[in-house]
Amino acid sequence: MSQRPAWSLLPQSLIRRKRDGARLDAAELRALARGIAEGQWSEGQVAAFAMTVAFRGMGVAECVAFTEALRDSGQRLSWPDLPGPVLDKHSTGGVGDGVSLLLAPLLAACGAYVPMISGRGLGHTGGTLDKLESLPGYDVNPAPERLRAVLCEVGCAIVGQSADLVPADRRLYAVRNVTATVDVPALMVASILSKKLAGGAQALVLDVKIGSGAQLPDEAPARALADLLLRVANGTGLRVRVALSDMSQVLGRHAGNALELGAALDLLCGRDGGSRLRALSLALAGELLCLGGLATDAADAGARLERALDSGAAAERFARMVAAQGGPRDLLERAAAHLPRAPVQQAVPAPQVGYVTRMDVRALGLTVVALGGGRSYPEQVIDHAVGLAEVLGRGVAVAAGQPLAIVHARTASAAEAAVRAVQAAIEIGPEAPAPDELWRWYTPATPPA
Repeated sequence: MSQRPAWSLLPQSLIRRKRDGARLDAAELRALARGIAEGQWSEGQVAAFAMTVAFRGMGVAECVAFTEALRDSGQRLSWPDLPGPVLDKHSTGGVGDGVSLLLAPLLAACGAYVPMISGRGLGHTGGTLDKLESLPGYDVNPAPERLRAVLCEVGCAIVGQSADLVPADRRLYAVRNVTATVDVPALMVASILSKKLAGGAQALVLDVKIGSGAQLPDEAPARALADLLLRVANGTGLRVRVALSDMSQVLGRHAGNALELGAALDLLCGRDGGSRLRALSLALAGELLCLGGLATDAADAGARLERALDSGAAAERFARMVAAQGGPRDLLERAAAHLPRAPVQQAVPAPQVGYVTRMDVRALGLTVVALGGGRSYPEQVIDHAVGLAEVLGRGVAVAAGQPLAIVHARTASAAEAAVRAVQAAIEIGPEAPAPDELWRWYTPATPPA
């Protein structure tokens, strides 16, 4: 086989080939990822590549090679000495989704190790790192030695993506965010899985949201994404299950960083923090226990997780993780003293009697952003205290004037605007809607190769 000419790996050559419908091979994709990570590709070239993938797509084998090329563009974490399985999960994003805050300590309390590399909120969806930064002192970017120590001692560590971990993806995502290519399936899949593989996960559960608050609201494209995630993960050798879960209403009862963290603490400590949030967290955690060999079946996994909750073991793991990463050492005893609280709380009155029939969850998420609790651009400083509390779910009966939610705001004028936005986003009708299925496991039409 003749040697590949050097010019064939130049950015413009690779962009042209992809633009013209070619499938890039592993060597080309490694050169592409290395060039993006090392700054040899300009911003314009990165954007051009992302747009060609938006129009041309990637086959499964090509997406596997691209995922592995991104994974190998920087540091890879490994955990050979841990006495239990390394497990992780990823969600495509939603509103009121605090599953990670529950799932990581639950798994740790059951003998797993969870080095969870999480992200910040952007657009209408919340971010796990922002929720944790509601706590004073919590370090989302610990040094590698500290991360390893926390994981070994506590069993879970929720952190951000370091500069050395999958640097090609960090740069590519920043460009995607401003070029309308965030929701391109092949780029989504490669981004998600490359970070999980680089983080050392041995098994993974992926939560693909469907509904008005999801990145892909309609079921057909969400199922297509689930299928590609499953096939590419299998192609990399990663054990994975994919769930499709409902985002046609706020997952928990709250939307907003400190409010959601408080709800997670309530659930960990045996108080009511939202039944849907609890149920989905237990379902995803249970599947991971089975994938990791820590439970024999769903019933065994469920029993182990309930014991971890009831005994306080999961709450204790969460508190130890927070303290080990610089946060308060008395979190369980004095949570309210550490979580910021907005100075203005205002109820959103239901305009009429009836039932909550529909809600625009994306609009509710954007209402939190408008209050200051989310970002319009990546570097924006956010207000951790603001948000929406006690948001009613679909099917709930309401009387005229009954609160649909409680706005937590910085000013009275911001609260008034949020009240109007929530009323516009929640529809009241004369009849209760049929209940939505909270989650189901995705089964492909044909088994993945």
